[in-house]
Amino acid sequence: MIKRLAFLAPILVLAILAIYFTLGLKRDPSKLPSVLINQPVPEFSLPPIEGSARGFSSNDLKGKVTLVNIFGSWCYACLAEHPFLMKLTREKIIPVYGIDWREKDRTAGPRWLKKHGNPYLLIGDDPNSRGAIAFGVSGAPESFIVDQAGIIRYKHIGVLNDTNWSQTLFPIIKKLRQQ
Repeated sequence: MIKRLAFLAPILVLAILAIYFTLGLKRDPSKLPSVLINQPVPEFSLPPIEGSARGFSSNDLKGKVTLVNIFGSWCYACLAEHPFLMKLTREKIIPVYGIDWREKDRTAGPRWLKKHGNPYLLIGDDPNSRGAIAFGVSGAPESFIVDQAGIIRYKHIGVLNDTNWSQTLFPIIKKLRQQ
């Protein structure tokens, strides 16, 4: 009997792991929960990127519904997302703030924005992840909807586009603006 149990134990462990991983594959990685949802934006203050007069802080997010976007010149997905952010700014849909995250060369972000356009009202330089840590960022691009009181209401992981904007983010923004 003990020999049978010793033989069946590894098979049982493998079966449990297979079920666990199969269920994990069905989850959408862009919907990672954030403990900061419905919490105030933690206090932070970032210096400006090179060439800008003013940085970006948590105090800038009070009084209006805003979008905070974490980006970097090194991020290929950020480049794919960038035209959409430019559209949001051009059409004055929502104030967009940026955190230029983890730039090894402090001039890379400003050069990238000069080349591709700057959709951000204010940008904080965040080479040491102070702002990113405040938002609980796991990668770039990530975007956050912050309400009038400075409360984080939604976290979007990945590239913003017309589909996820119209189906998810903009309805949240419209609802927050009515409050």
